[in-house]
Amino acid sequence: MIVSASYRTDIPAFYGRWFLNRLAAGYCLVHSPYGGAPYRVSLRPEDVDGFVFWTKNLGPFWPALAELRRRGLPFIVQYSVTGYPRQLEGGVVAAARSVDHLRRLAGECGPRVPVWRYDPIVTTTLTPADFHRRTFERLATALEGVVDEVVISFAQIYQKTRRNLDAAARRAGFGWADPPADAKRVLLADLAAMAAARGMRLSLCGQRQLLGEGVADARCVDAVRLSDVAGRDLTAGARGHRPACGCFASRDIGAYDTCPHGCIYCYAVQTPVRARAGWRAHDPAGEFL
Repeated sequence: MIVSASYRTDIPAFYGRWFLNRLAAGYCLVHSPYGGAPYRVSLRPEDVDGFVFWTKNLGPFWPALAELRRRGLPFIVQYSVTGYPRQLEGGVVAAARSVDHLRRLAGECGPRVPVWRYDPIVTTTLTPADFHRRTFERLATALEGVVDEVVISFAQIYQKTRRNLDAAARRAGFGWADPPADAKRVLLADLAAMAAARGMRLSLCGQRQLLGEGVADARCVDAVRLSDVAGRDLTAGARGHRPACGCFASRDIGAYDTCPHGCIYCYAVQTPVRARAGWRAHDPAGEFL
């Protein structure tokens, strides 16, 4: 079993103490996001093939990574670094700091552990296509030789995403749009060329209709990469996740509406106010996040 921690919230940035407590306990409990009964996820070494962490700030999580290494549990880190303005990402650490984290992660844990995510691509009057070209090239140059893959996606405009984008746009005085597929493909091709020039594989997460030359299908929960990190084959019992996704199956231990980063495009947050309330209600000693 692969444990995802978590695409529903940022456990490394905000919930590291809870994770260490649950690792010591050997399990955690998770509320079903679909209204079903809560479920138990074992965190015992004999039950876990590895972890996939998702974060925008690895800084507070070094003790947890050290403990995983001590226990011999492999992990990979999907690290989002976009360099967006504060109007879009109110509480995210500076991109330069995140680049330093990725360099340290690769140096201490190996080159297959970190994966850079330039994700999601949000098109606004503050971040038009040329902003993404410039910013991606700058970050790719800084991360050359540090990561071998960059995962990208375009923002999915759910009802809650539209509501949060509209509210932020009114407040900060910018406009936003969901570009047509052809414009996305043009930008993808440009970013893929920049990535390839710096020794990176560019992959696209969950949007197979946009795949083209030089753009691979992302496998964010990746048993193959985890096998490379672990030094043994972890793919034999791994299953696919869902038809539109290249990921292997995993158990996610996070909770929606608990990440206070304040990213206005986030699919995992109904409103920033609700997310901050969820964070404040957190008990590091609890069985649930």
